[in-house]
Amino acid sequence: MNIVSRDRCVSVRIDRQVAVITIDNPPINAGSHSVRAGLLDAVREAQAAPDVVAAVLIGAGKTFMAGSDISEFDKPIASPELPEVIAAITASRLSFVAAIHGSALGGGFELALGCDARVATMDAKLGLPEVTLGIIPGAGGTQHLPRLIPVAQAIEIAATGRRLSAAEALDLGIVDAVFADNLQDNAVTFAVNLAGRKRVLRDGDAIASSDDEIAAASAAALRRRNRPNVEQAIAMVKHALDMDVGSALKMEREIFQSLRTSSEAAALRHLFFAERQAPRVEGLKGVSRLPLHTVGVVGAGTMGSSIAIAIADAGLSVVTFDQSPAALQKANDRIAAHYSALVDKGHLDEASAGSRRARIRPASTLAEVAQTDLVLEAIIEDIDAKAELLAQLGELADEGTILATNTSYLDVDVLDGASGRSGQVVGLHFFNPAYRMKLLEIVRPAALSDPVLATALEFAKKLGKIPIVTRVGEGFVGNRIYAAYRRQCEFMLEEGALPQQIDEALEAFGMAMGPFAVGDMSGLDIAMHMRRRTAATRDTSARYVEIPDRLCEAGRLGRKTGAGYYRYPAGARKGLPDPIVDSLIAKASAEKGIERRAFSAEEIVRRAMAAIVGEADAILEEGIAQRPSDIDIALVNGFGFPAHLGGPLFWAARQDAVALAAASQEMIAMSGPGLKHGDVGRLLSRLQQHYPLG
Repeated sequence: MNIVSRDRCVSVRIDRQVAVITIDNPPINAGSHSVRAGLLDAVREAQAAPDVVAAVLIGAGKTFMAGSDISEFDKPIASPELPEVIAAITASRLSFVAAIHGSALGGGFELALGCDARVATMDAKLGLPEVTLGIIPGAGGTQHLPRLIPVAQAIEIAATGRRLSAAEALDLGIVDAVFADNLQDNAVTFAVNLAGRKRVLRDGDAIASSDDEIAAASAAALRRRNRPNVEQAIAMVKHALDMDVGSALKMEREIFQSLRTSSEAAALRHLFFAERQAPRVEGLKGVSRLPLHTVGVVGAGTMGSSIAIAIADAGLSVVTFDQSPAALQKANDRIAAHYSALVDKGHLDEASAGSRRARIRPASTLAEVAQTDLVLEAIIEDIDAKAELLAQLGELADEGTILATNTSYLDVDVLDGASGRSGQVVGLHFFNPAYRMKLLEIVRPAALSDPVLATALEFAKKLGKIPIVTRVGEGFVGNRIYAAYRRQCEFMLEEGALPQQIDEALEAFGMAMGPFAVGDMSGLDIAMHMRRRTAATRDTSARYVEIPDRLCEAGRLGRKTGAGYYRYPAGARKGLPDPIVDSLIAKASAEKGIERRAFSAEEIVRRAMAAIVGEADAILEEGIAQRPSDIDIALVNGFGFPAHLGGPLFWAARQDAVALAAASQEMIAMSGPGLKHGDVGRLLSRLQQHYPLG
C-alpha cells in the first residue's frame, strides 16, 4: 500500500502489519495544511486496511515535526486542523506510536501526545513553545500532558515553553522508550507489541498536584514571562482537574484561535521570522567557511571572561590571554566561580561543568593565543590600544586566522587597516553577560572578505546567538539608537522630569528597565568615556546635558559605587530616589535658564519612542542596518524593548502615521538645534514595503 497526499508530504508503507506513516515536509516537517491533510488521509486508509494492526508516525530527514506552520496563523486555518487529525488517531482501532527524532515541538508534540505511545532517539527534544509566540497550545497539549505527568509539572512545561531532552521525557514518563539508533525499526517493533491496546490520554484522569505545588509552578512561570497568554495556559492546564475533557479541549481551541489573531501574537511571530532572516546576507550563498575549532580571547576583564564562557559552553576550545598575569588569574577565578555557581544551583552537573571549564586554557604569551582559528580582542574601549593590539596579532597569527574586535562603538575600518590583515578583521560586538545575552552584532568593515563574514555568522550559530550584520558607524545599530533614546530622556530631565518618573513611564510601556536604572547598572563612567572620546567632533551647536558628567564627577558611577541616578543602600535590590540627585538636576536646569515643568507618562513615552524611531530611520538610510527587522531584533534582544510589541519599527508600522509624525516634530522642536534626526515619513514608506501595516 502506498498513500501520497496532494503535495506529496505524507506517505505510508507497511512493515510487519504496521503502517509507517512518514511526514516529509522539509526542512522541519512543519504541520502545514498539506501535511495535516496527508496525515488524515493516511490515518483513514491505514484504519481501513484489514491487515494493518498498528501504526507508526515518523518524520523524514532530521526531525519529527518541529511545530505547526506558523505562517498560516495570520489567516483562517484551513481544514483539516490539527485537532481533527488527532481525533482521528484517538478514535482509530489501531495503536499509534510516535517515533520522535530531532524535535517534537508545539503541534508536533501535541500530535505525539495524541498517539498511544511515544518513543524517541537520545538526542530528541520535546516541548510546547506556544507561549513564546503569544498563544497557548491549541491541539490538546494542556489536557493531554497533565494526564501523563502531574499538573504542576505540566504547568511548568506548557507555561514556560521549556524544551525537554529525551532523557528527561523518559524519566517523567512522557516517552515510553529511548533508542540509540534504528528508530524506525524499533518503533515498528514497539507498535507490534502494543497492537490491540489503545492508550488514549483523553480517556484518563489528570494527575493531581498539591495546591502549593501548583501555586509555585504558576508563580515561577509568570516570573519568567508575565503575559496574559501565560496566565491562560496555566488556567487551561488546571482545568484538566475540574472540567470534562471534551469541554476543556473545546475551550483550549477557542482560546488558541483568539490569541493567534492578537496583535501580541503577530508581533512575536514577526520576531520569530526576523530572527531567522537576520543571518541571511546577499552574496554569501555557497561561500566556504573557514575552520573554527579554537578561539583566542585577548583581555581578561569581565567581558573577556564572559565571552570565554560563552565559547566554551558552545563546545569550542578557548585560549585566553592578558598582559597582566594578575588579571588573567582573576579571570580564571571568575570563570571557575561561574561554573561552581551553576553546579550549586543545579543547572549543571559536576561533570558537565568540569568539561566546560577544561575547554578554557590560559596562555602565557600573545603569540600562543594568536595560534588559534579566530582571535577576539576584548580590551579597553580605546581605538589606539585596540589598533596596536590588532597590529601585533596581524604579525603573529597564522595566515588563515580571523581577527575580531569586540568594540561597542569604534571604527572597525580603522582597526582593519591597522591590523595589516585587511579583509580578515571583523567586529563581534557581544552584550554583557555574553554567555546569557542572545544578541551579537557582526560588524562588516568595507574590506571584509566573504569567507570571514560567513564564518562569523557560523560562529554566532555555534554560540546560539541571534546575529545581525551591520556596517561600520558610531555605535553600530543598538548602541547608536540607545544613545539617541538616552539623550532624549536626559533632555526631559533638564526640562522637568525626574529619573524615577522617566524610568517608571518607560517600564510601564514595557521596557525591561528604564534608561537611568540601566545606566546605573552598566556604570555611568562607560557613557562618560564615550562622550569624552567624541568631544572633539561634537557639534558645538547641539544641545548637551551636563547632568551625567556631574554625577560622575561626584563619584556617583552607579551600583558599583552605591550611588548614581539612584542610591543603593546595602542589600537593596532596587535603586531608591535620591534628593541629592533631584537637587543636582534642578540646579543644572536653573543654570541654563530652563523653567522646569510637569511631564505626563504619555509625553515621556511619546518623545522617547520618537527618538528611537527617528534614529532607526537614519541608520537604514545610511545603510548601517540591513533591514528594518534587524533593528527590531537588536532592540528586543539587546536593550530590553518589549518583545510583545515586536520591536520599535514593528510598533511604529502600527501607529497612526499622522500622530507619529507629530510626535517626531514635537521631539525635534524640544531637542534644540543641532539634532540630527531621521524622517518619519520616509521611514513609514520603507516599512510599508517591509511590514504589513496595522
